Amino acid sequence: MSANGGSMESEYVWRHHKHEMQENQCSSVLAKRIRAPAHLVWSLVRRFDQPQKYKPFVHSCIVRGGNTEGSIREVNVKSGLPATTSTERLEILDDKEHILSIRILGGDHRLKNYWSIITLHNEVIDGRPGTLALESYVVDVPEGNTKEETRYFVEALIKCNLKSLADVSERLAFQDHTELLER
Repeated sequence: MSANGGSMESEYVWRHHKHEMQENQCSSVLAKRIRAPAHLVWSLVRRFDQPQKYKPFVHSCIVRGGNTEGSIREVNVKSGLPATTSTERLEILDDKEHILSIRILGGDHRLKNYWSIITLHNEVIDGRPGTLALESYVVDVPEGNTKEETRYFVEALIKCNLKSLADVSERLAFQDHTELLER
């Protein structure tokens, strides 16, 4: 990555991913470069009503209120995780700036006061349109856990989601590119 790319990433983090934390909370920002145009990646991310399109741990989702800010979704989680349900609210959906933010309201898990923001930014990767995805969060540290343990668990989930987002987006971008060549 060029020096300019690094400074832009820092600017994006400073502008969109600052969280005010309490003493009993932890936070982090994760980045993923995706070899697909931001508009294509955004078409997946913005679907608050269909997180299972790229989040591998989501089994199903029912939304009250549509795909608009303030909407609530009930997520059913696939087996194997220490949870089966999560209730989440769409806080921000900005199609112009490619910003989505959710807050977890409840569920049978230990992610209390969880709030996340994902932003997408246009990049050129190997001479082609690409995307820098940044996701940050803040969450309470559960009683009996350390900040490091909590951060490790949450970051593992986010990394998995971002990798899956990249895989799905890149597959769709390749299909689009192939279809253009076949015309």
